[in-house]
Amino acid sequence: MVAMSFRSLDLNLLKVFEALMTEGAVTRAATKLSLTQPAVSNALSRLREAFDDPLFVRNGAGVAPTQRAMALWGPVGDSLSRIRAALDEETFAPEHAEASFSLSMSDYVAGLVMPRLIGRFSEGAPRLQWHAMPNILLDAPALLEGNRVDCMIGVYVNETLPPAHIRSRSLWTVDYACLMRRGHPLAAPGRLTTKRFLNAGHVDISLAGQTQPSFDGFLASRGLKRKLVTTVNHYTVACEVLCASDLIAVLPRDLCERGGRNGALVSVRAPLEAPDRVVSLFWHQRNETAPAHRWLRDQLVDMFAAPELAEQEPGAAGGRRRAS
Repeated sequence: MVAMSFRSLDLNLLKVFEALMTEGAVTRAATKLSLTQPAVSNALSRLREAFDDPLFVRNGAGVAPTQRAMALWGPVGDSLSRIRAALDEETFAPEHAEASFSLSMSDYVAGLVMPRLIGRFSEGAPRLQWHAMPNILLDAPALLEGNRVDCMIGVYVNETLPPAHIRSRSLWTVDYACLMRRGHPLAAPGRLTTKRFLNAGHVDISLAGQTQPSFDGFLASRGLKRKLVTTVNHYTVACEVLCASDLIAVLPRDLCERGGRNGALVSVRAPLEAPDRVVSLFWHQRNETAPAHRWLRDQLVDMFAAPELAEQEPGAAGGRRRAS
């Protein structure tokens, strides 16, 4: 095996590497670079020889990075982004820009974010388009790596940390409570004991369609189990179920006002409270210095970041890699 030398590497090959990482296909990478497909294939061959690794393997109609490519992508992608930003000196003027932003969010988060975004920029930036996309945070890395969304906003539920190339910034902590219909037998003061809480029928949210929501994992860690009757993949549906039944649910407290029909839902402090959950903003490191993307992150942080969480972060838009 020949050791890789910086002096001997054609740095133009790193632009091809970046395009393959972001586009996930030789054809799309060639289009992005204004090169022919054979030229990109030739550059890939040289990259493989230089790093003594396949770097990309066939995956359906495209290519997927190897472990070596993923390890390289962090420092290489970050360096190329910074070099490009330094040379291009681009700025983003939202009042004149024609741009489209896609945000992956649950219906709960979208209900908080989208009205304020539209209200803030509908007049000052009339040609911007905003798109809320479905949210399955278990697939967060794949969605961001595939450039299918600009950002994701939600609670990272994977047990492992996000990959190193996924950046994040904490926004706000969700205030959870036990929700039920108004007039529910357990809504009266002092009625919701731990035993009654566990024996009552529950509805919960599972954006990814998991049969065991994370709250059940929390209960299991304490040797407890509740009576889970149903899971749904929308918060609004969960609220409708609560209004029409005697089920209860541990959900964000503000859904009583936002999700209930004319005050049909009430909240009671749950006798068993899970650890805090923090809603965070996630993005791919390749967009770290992109002017439009940086502007978008600045706006989201300015509008939604809680002051107490901002004090814990190294920078308003720079963020850090963490699981929330």
